[in-house]
Amino acid sequence: MDSTDATTDDAPLPEKDRNFVTALARGLELLRAFGTGEEYLGNAELSNRTHIPRPTVSRLTYTLTQLGYLQHNTHLEKYRLGPGVLALGYRFLANMGIREIARPHLQTFADATDCNVSLGGADRNDMVYLETCHGHGPLIIRLDVGSRLPIATSAIGRAWLCGLSDERRQQVLQELAAFYGNEWPHYEAGIQQSMKDYAKYGFCLSEQDWQRDISAVAMPLILEDGAEVMAINCGGSSLRLDHHRLVSNLGPRLKEVAAKIKQELAPKY
Repeated sequence: MDSTDATTDDAPLPEKDRNFVTALARGLELLRAFGTGEEYLGNAELSNRTHIPRPTVSRLTYTLTQLGYLQHNTHLEKYRLGPGVLALGYRFLANMGIREIARPHLQTFADATDCNVSLGGADRNDMVYLETCHGHGPLIIRLDVGSRLPIATSAIGRAWLCGLSDERRQQVLQELAAFYGNEWPHYEAGIQQSMKDYAKYGFCLSEQDWQRDISAVAMPLILEDGAEVMAINCGGSSLRLDHHRLVSNLGPRLKEVAAKIKQELAPKY
């Protein structure tokens, strides 16, 4: 399963809730249907991805175009995301003071380890990078802000799960089980192992689970007594990051980075 694919059918719209505005929800689902690296989608493709009837999709894409959230290519008869979406994303990131506090610590760690070090938050079945810093070595993962990694197989996703309350974690695991279907037992085993690692080491591992040539360590950032949970990771080529280096070197150092970030965040949160 490609972690960059849009996951618009993961969460059925609760249309029976009288306080739920279905038209608004459907418009947002269309925006979420655009996956990373996909510039243009037509009404038929959007309808197939979101399971929204095509006549409704046509009205929604027209409205979103008028508002600047989509741009229409008359030659292709397809749409791409407009500057309105980008503006919303920038406003969200600009309002997150944690990025400003975390970035110097992440960059220092990335430079010292020649790894990719990132801060992420959860969005449905994925973790989304909100800040990312690169080292300077030849085997660096080139993932940037906005990159998506699956919760079930990535170190940062598993660390986020470990930071949740028991009740919230069970809810997320049920959602993941429904999403992965028959493949879930395989993914669940990896998550359970990461929870054991977290209990033992204080951080999580993902050794060639997300991608065969990538290994990483990660740990949760639990803020406001658990009201807000994010996670940070440190990853790179599995040729460099063997199990011993992850457990004895990068993991403990990542814990120190997390402690420094939380210490600076204390007055804010």
